[in-house]
Amino acid sequence: MSIQQYIQDVYGAIKSLLKGMCVTGYYFLHPKEIITEQYPDNRATLKLAERFKGEVVMLHDENNEHACTGCTACELACPNGTIKIITQFDITPEGKKKKALNTFVYHLELCTMCNLCVEACPTGAIVMAQNFEHSVYDRKQLIKTLNKPGSKLRAGVE
Repeated sequence: MSIQQYIQDVYGAIKSLLKGMCVTGYYFLHPKEIITEQYPDNRATLKLAERFKGEVVMLHDENNEHACTGCTACELACPNGTIKIITQFDITPEGKKKKALNTFVYHLELCTMCNLCVEACPTGAIVMAQNFEHSVYDRKQLIKTLNKPGSKLRAGVE
């Protein structure tokens, strides 16, 4: 390596450093253009993008009713087995057997937040929430039952 090449490398490094420092200095002198989030200090005012996907949740109304029919479309759409639908057969007033949701098990530790399950759901029973703090000491806490105890299928959902 020649001395000329060495000087060129040093010059290139100093030029690159000064370019980065200019960008940093610009944002230091123009504080109205803040581009960083002061997390976790700003939890109360934190605004996430609407398209942010955090975890799957099942929507329930004020009567503890949901729209999940137990069709297992979300389970089939999931690429890595994050969702397990446990169904049961209920007897309708007409005496026919009808598949119904017993338990909706969601393995958050396996979820890639791909949104394929939400897209596959024909009734819109599940959505992606904006929860993102999932740190726990026990992995068993990442296995969630999404249907609330005592919940039932909303009338009119087929």
